[in-house]
Parts: sequence; C-alpha cells; structure tokens
Amino acid sequence: MHRDRKAKIVATLGPASATPALIRSLFEAGVDVFRLNFSFGTQQEHRQRRDAIRALEREIGRPIGILVDLQGPKLRVGVFASGPVTLAHGAQFDFDLNGGPGDTHRVSLPHPEVFKALSPGVQLLLDDGKIRLLVEACGADHARTRVIAGGRLSDHKGVSVVGAVLDLSPLTAKDRIDLAFGLELGADWIALSFVQRPDDMQELRTIVAGRAGVMAKLEKPAAIAHLDAIVALSDGIMVARGDLGVEMPPEQVPPIQRRIIAASRLAGKPCIVATQMLESMILAPTPTRAEVSDVATAVYHGADAVMLSAESASGAYPVEAVAMMNRVIAAAEADRTYYRATTDADRPAPMATVADAICASLQQITRVLPVAATATYTISGATTLRAARERLPTALLSMATTVTTARRLTLAWGVHSVTVPAMASLDEMSAHAREVAVREGLAAKGDTIIVASGTPVGISGDTNTIKIIGI
Repeated sequence: MHRDRKAKIVATLGPASATPALIRSLFEAGVDVFRLNFSFGTQQEHRQRRDAIRALEREIGRPIGILVDLQGPKLRVGVFASGPVTLAHGAQFDFDLNGGPGDTHRVSLPHPEVFKALSPGVQLLLDDGKIRLLVEACGADHARTRVIAGGRLSDHKGVSVVGAVLDLSPLTAKDRIDLAFGLELGADWIALSFVQRPDDMQELRTIVAGRAGVMAKLEKPAAIAHLDAIVALSDGIMVARGDLGVEMPPEQVPPIQRRIIAASRLAGKPCIVATQMLESMILAPTPTRAEVSDVATAVYHGADAVMLSAESASGAYPVEAVAMMNRVIAAAEADRTYYRATTDADRPAPMATVADAICASLQQITRVLPVAATATYTISGATTLRAARERLPTALLSMATTVTTARRLTLAWGVHSVTVPAMASLDEMSAHAREVAVREGLAAKGDTIIVASGTPVGISGDTNTIKIIGI
C-alpha cells in the first residue's frame, strides 16, 4: 500500500478519534503520522492510542509515525472576585504578583519571568489576542498597562508577550514528565512548544539523545530572528500559526510560513504546516474555500506535511477532514505547474558534499530517463532526507535498516518507507530494491529504477553511489 501523493498528513488523536476502529479509518483515509497532543489527555489514554497505532502497523505491515507534542509553558492571568470583567479602551489595568482575586482595575499574573522581561512599550495580549494592553510602567512584581483593545476578560485566560524574550525554558516540569513518558512510548518525534532561541532546542536534543527526532514548533516571533540556528539544531520544524498569528500582524504570517518552509528544505529537514487548516470541519462536513486554498498553498510552497488538530481530535467529522485534506493535496500535486514550482523555482542549491552531489544527480537522471522509482538504502535516514530535499518526480522508496528510522521518515516529503534487513553488497541491495519496488506497487516489469546508497555498504552517512537498473 502506498499513497499517490507526496506531501504527508499529520492528524491529532483525541476524544473524537481514540478507538482502534477510528484510528484505522483515519489511516485508510490518508494519515501518515499520528500526533499525540500532551496538552490534553492522560498518560493512560496516550498509551492506549500508541498501542492501537502499533497494532495497526503490525497488521498492515508498513511503518506509521507517532509525534508527541509537548504542551510548553502556559502563561495565564489569575481569577476575578466577581466573575468576568470588561476592560474599556483607554483604561488603566494593572498586573501584579500579589495573588488574590482581581477586579476591573487589576489581576494577578503569577509569572515572575514575565515581569522580568517587560519594559515600557511592550504589549500584552490576552485571550488569543482579543484584548491588547500596552505596558506604560513596570517593576519586578508589577506592571501598569493601558488598554488599546478592550473586551471581556475572565479567569485564567492566556497571556502572550509581544516585543520581549522571556527568560523561560519551554520545558516545564510537566513537560519533563511527559517527555520521559513519550520516549518510553517509543515516540518517533518530540515537538517542543514555544521555542524562542537555539538554546531551547539544544536542551531538548541533549535530553532526547537520539531516541527520537526533535521538532521545533515555531510560534513565537523571537524564534524567527534565530530561524537558521534553530533549524540547524532541529530534526524537523512545525509552523505553528496559532500563537504566531496572535503575536504578530496576521498579514506577516504567510511570508514567514514560506520562509520557514524554504529554510527547512534548504537544510533537508521535514517541515509541517499546522493550525486551523480545515478549522470549519470541526463542526461542518465540508471546509471553506479559503481553507482548501490554505492547504493547497502549503503544498505549493513545498511543505513536507500538513496537519489537522481539533478537526481530527475533537471534531464531528475527523475521517472526512482527513479525506478532504488527502484530496486537496492530490489535486495540488496534479497541477502541471506543481513540480516546476517545487523543483525549479524553489530548489535549493546542493551543498559541497558527495551525498548532495549524488542526490542532485538523481534529479537530473529523472529528467532524462523514464524512471519509475528512486530507492535509497539508509541506516540513519540521512540519504533519504537528502533525496527528498530534491523533490523528485518519481516515487521515493526508502529502505531503512531499522524500524525506528523507517517510522521517522514517514514524515518526509514523497517518501514510501519500508524496513529491510542489513545488506552486504551493492548487488544484494539492488536485487532487494527491485523486489520491494514491485511488491509495494511502485514499479513493474520493464520499468527502470535508481538505487542511491553508500559503499562500502553499511556505513552510515556515506552516500556515494548511483546504480540504474531495469526490472
């Protein structure tokens, strides 16, 4: 079984999609990677979902990726003495560390790190940006602000800080517990929320120590200033447009999305575009035309994957949302201008390495010869990712020597991932590539395939050989 599309689908599991039967239906509708959102649910619920995914994987005989998404720090106001208050435009409103219930003039903000980062001119956004406040004066335990966009404010609403970098690790005490549990579950990817600087990813990478791919969720404007360094320390990137769209003008999000995708592709690392992709399908059986265009735009920009959040986790139409996303991707990729746009206009220049020279040659060969499939033999996944970076028009068969690598590669653009035994020679590898390409429906008798690998066989990161073979 293989997908007739290149971009991948990530779907979040939740109350609407927790049973083995629904997980199977989501996979059959097009899901390549399942997301376990640790902002919600219990450890037992996440374990049951992991077990259902792995049982399905064993039954169908192909790897399925699992992405654990850590919650990250949540900044919230305290409570109000008499219920919700209304903040009027132009009014003064104060924050402090005093605790106790708030009123129309003040509220507790139990986060000392926020006050430490504030200065006059910084904005505080409340309740997903519905309320905006400008800091006029501040100290180590208080801030006086002016309401520039008012509204109704109730207990525990979220706070975003615009114009300052918080001295706050994105790994909270809860996250550290969840991270250990996610690694125990055998997660293929760990996503870190609210990354602000490269050091955040270095901390996660040190803890994970190669047991999973580490993914930076880019949802803070501060992270964009360090984009290349964060990408360099990550194995994958997620464009998390929710908070990103709150903390900066919405019109800036599309060009930043494209910039992040381009930086990820240049580095040869998978990039997911997420948040509100088919939002209306939480309640409706069909999406808006704007949402369809949004998904297609991410595909045209070369994203490795697009993601469903509440649509599949808690919506009324989880399977329909996946099926719709599958059709939108397929239609975009069927556009006759698609490959020209993704392979020519946005194609990154190869780096001065043997592996990049080999993978860049794959693109040229597929332009000259009628190649049915390109096969990569990989231990770490590096060869496959460099080939995926080229956005080849052929099927890309990744023959991984471990199930861990095979699962991780399910997120990469165009990759059909399988697990194979260790090979002793290039001839053995070529014979196996023929057999697997035919078995998986990627090629047939009389077709031509390409095999990219390294010699001597079995040495990770030593891609130096192309072999063109007939079936």
